[in-house]
Amino acid sequence: MSENRIAVINVIVERRENSAEINELFSCFGDYIIGRMGIPYREKGVSVICVVLDAPTEIINTLTGKIGMLKGVSAKTLMSKK
Repeated sequence: MSENRIAVINVIVERRENSAEINELFSCFGDYIIGRMGIPYREKGVSVICVVLDAPTEIINTLTGKIGMLKGVSAKTLMSKK
């Protein structure tokens, strides 16, 4: 595996019924998660989640991909160069 990088996965959830699946994914990758913040934006009917990880690139990409495959969910990642 490659060396760890610091990353932020930004998630926008447009379908609240996917919350359980998202939380299950976060739980499965919990060893790599440094912290997370979730903000319900009720006026727009969405939730915004930011997750900070310290993990190998492959793990970060896998988690982002699994989240992004959920219907009504968008995910993008920003990684450090360190």
